[in-house]
Amino acid sequence: MPTLHDMLAGHPRLASSDVDWLHLLVGDWQIVADLSFADLVLWVHGTHLAPDGWVAVMHVRPNTGPLVFFDDIVGSVAGSTRRALLDLGVSKSRIIRDRGPEWRDDVPVREEAIPVVRSGRVIAVITRHSNMEAMRAPSRLELTYRGISDTLCRMIASGEFPTLGAPTGLRRGAPRVGDGVLRLDVEGVVMYASPNAISALHRLGHHGDIVGESLSEVMTGLIPDYSQVDEALAVVVTGRAPWRTEMESRFATLSLRAIPLTEGGARVGAMVLARDVSELRRRERELLTKDATIREIHHRVKNNLQTVAALLRLQSRRVADDRAKAALQEAVRRVATIALVHETLSQTLDEVVDFDEIVARALNAVVEVANQDQAISWRRSGGFGMISAEDATSMAMVVTELVHNAVEHGLRDRGGVVTLDARRSTEGDDDYVTVVVADDGTGLPEGFRPGRSGLGTQIVTALVQDLRGQIEWSPREPQGTQVTFHARLRRVSTSSAAS
Repeated sequence: MPTLHDMLAGHPRLASSDVDWLHLLVGDWQIVADLSFADLVLWVHGTHLAPDGWVAVMHVRPNTGPLVFFDDIVGSVAGSTRRALLDLGVSKSRIIRDRGPEWRDDVPVREEAIPVVRSGRVIAVITRHSNMEAMRAPSRLELTYRGISDTLCRMIASGEFPTLGAPTGLRRGAPRVGDGVLRLDVEGVVMYASPNAISALHRLGHHGDIVGESLSEVMTGLIPDYSQVDEALAVVVTGRAPWRTEMESRFATLSLRAIPLTEGGARVGAMVLARDVSELRRRERELLTKDATIREIHHRVKNNLQTVAALLRLQSRRVADDRAKAALQEAVRRVATIALVHETLSQTLDEVVDFDEIVARALNAVVEVANQDQAISWRRSGGFGMISAEDATSMAMVVTELVHNAVEHGLRDRGGVVTLDARRSTEGDDDYVTVVVADDGTGLPEGFRPGRSGLGTQIVTALVQDLRGQIEWSPREPQGTQVTFHARLRRVSTSSAAS
């Protein structure tokens, strides 16, 4: 289904600020639909679908009552009867109600045209479609909701709603009409509270009557002495500003949103939406605790590995045999590489790492040690990107082992340059990385057999298999060695990659 941005793209008569206003309106009109118990359709004149007609560019259905349109009508062009109603709404610049109900599937439907005004100009029209069969013998809740929705519709027709700078759209934990509605007068006294709102306040700790009470005084009495209070709470519970806040008592947490109601530019009261988010916040705290625990585990593993590396380093100093000393020093380097991965994981909320950062630190360490004997440098191209924790340790070991082998066996006696190139790719549902490590050193020794020529190549071969990949050693022209390996990585989620 096309988005509002798609429908309005290239509109000849709507400025970018007009389009932004419509996006802002659509971000909040679910509230109007729920309060109206009605479908809302946004119509724009002169789109690419009908240069001389009205086109439905967005449609929202109510969550609080029976809907009118079962089928998607976005992209449809208004017929002659509806076009006359829309044109009249534009010319009169006020809400126009159709004279007689329209019958849809044996149900009478009342249709109204609400001009969308911005800076004194009508830039679009909303039609509100109400199921009149469901309006018989309305309850006080329904009368209150429709009264608030009528006020909001008049605010739309006068350019007072939506409010610039106010938080709109979907947000985790944001209250909705079905969660609870409080209607305040101009002084912030509760005129009406829906059953769900009363229940939410009971869970917060208020057990008396709420109607006729000042909401700000009620909320102030529920704030624990030890808790921090959001500075926006005062303007929300009095209904003086269109904002959101949260209030936490000893028993529950409420998400609150205030929408001031105006008539002719003067504030006449407010609507406050209330949602009990206690369980949501409890789960979030549990996740934060788990994240902190995981980071602490990585931190402790890093410390333990560094301790192991230090012990191996001390042991190597006490060994007289050169081969044993070299083996212990190799073990120190490998343990340090694993510790580097855990150090990076201890600094992030996600179980993914920026592997390019790890590679840079690891290669600097390898080349720095080698530069004590010969002038050796390294260059890097491409990038690894974000890699999951499950793959990071094996990948770090493979890359550092290959670079160390290039330095130790190809460049130790003559110096030179190690180059590292990494390329990510996607095939179907799988992520791949192709890595090329090359040097301009002495080249492969006679009789070289991968996986059998030394402990380093054995480790690399085993780890590449763990990464579900393949590796190949080959001579490099005009001189040197080139190692290419392909690995299939575990998929990293979009949110983790973005963070």
